[in-house]
Amino acid sequence: MRILIITAGSRGDVAPFTGLGRRLLDAGHQVAVAAHPSFAALVGGCGLDYRPVPGDPQGLIRDWSRAASREETQALTRAYADGLADGVADAVAGGADLLLTAFGPAPLSRTAGEAFGIPVIGTYLAPSFATGQFPLPNARSTEGQGPEDNLAAGRDVLRRAEGVFAGAVARLRTRLELPADAPSVPADIRPVFHGFSPLVVPRPEDWPSRVEVAGYWWPARPEHWQPPAELVDFLQAGPPPVFIGFGSMAAGQGERLSELVAAAVERAGVRAVVQAGWADLSGCGDDVLAIGDIPHDWLFPRTAAVVHHAGAGTTAAGLRAGVPAVPVPVMADQPFWASRLYRLGAAPRPLPFQDLTAEALGDAITACLSEPAHRRRAAELARGIAAEDGAAALLARIHR
Repeated sequence: MRILIITAGSRGDVAPFTGLGRRLLDAGHQVAVAAHPSFAALVGGCGLDYRPVPGDPQGLIRDWSRAASREETQALTRAYADGLADGVADAVAGGADLLLTAFGPAPLSRTAGEAFGIPVIGTYLAPSFATGQFPLPNARSTEGQGPEDNLAAGRDVLRRAEGVFAGAVARLRTRLELPADAPSVPADIRPVFHGFSPLVVPRPEDWPSRVEVAGYWWPARPEHWQPPAELVDFLQAGPPPVFIGFGSMAAGQGERLSELVAAAVERAGVRAVVQAGWADLSGCGDDVLAIGDIPHDWLFPRTAAVVHHAGAGTTAAGLRAGVPAVPVPVMADQPFWASRLYRLGAAPRPLPFQDLTAEALGDAITACLSEPAHRRRAAELARGIAAEDGAAALLARIHR
């Protein structure tokens, strides 16, 4: 079967699908991943076919921060959505028997699937159906809410998410000669698999019956990858370091954050591996090593703790490694995952990015490392997660 995986966004929105794609490939399917051009090497390096969709998420975030008005921000978003819509249509036109879609581009994927007569399965990395049990990620309010409030907040999240692509969907329907007044099949009547562990977010009982929590889809390690000798030497030269990285967050803040991180590391009295990310963090000194992209499944088990922005993928990698976390959420779904880490007992209370100082970060690292319960709980979760097979349910559904 020819399977096309459609995703968009930052590296954390793409990497898990490389692992899922490899499982599908090993099961005998032909697999392609449609993603932004900046991820062509990541996809191809994992042995998967690549199909481009326009868009530069890092540049978009930078341009949003420089926009002089709400109208300018909306124009930037519309241009991004329109480019993505055209790219999705072109990728699907390249041939497929089944579409797997991430949550963000799902309205576009459903539209293209409708036009080309190709079934669509949702493959989402964060909870994406309203529930009375908790507010969805990106909810405007999360404090002290009951079931009805949680449901209303979740529906608001979904309305806003659909609204981002509403104009692009309308234009895409015109391009693909679909009836303008016939919306794509609603997402809640399609099969959807969520790629996170039920130990981290149990499946809500009030979700539709065809919506599952499958377990994590782990990023594939690039073929023939080897760790840099400098990193291996650093790890062997002393006790396990703390990992510090903010992923795709804080672009353009590298100089300020690098100084802050250096002071926090000195305050906590630890060694640290600092990942550059989109912020372009740097580090120097006997106790700090700056690195580029390193597979988290290799690095995290060799650390004492992981300080990160609480993106879905990095959160998962830390739990898989069984190491405690210091979550520093910035935006989007990150406060949700940071709160989960804290409630699960694998992290101290989250430190919001807007409150980040050298003193606060140093103290949070100390609090994380000085409480053995955080490491014990992380190790317990790691053992449970290791027993799961997140791709199995999706593979079974495809084979049926």
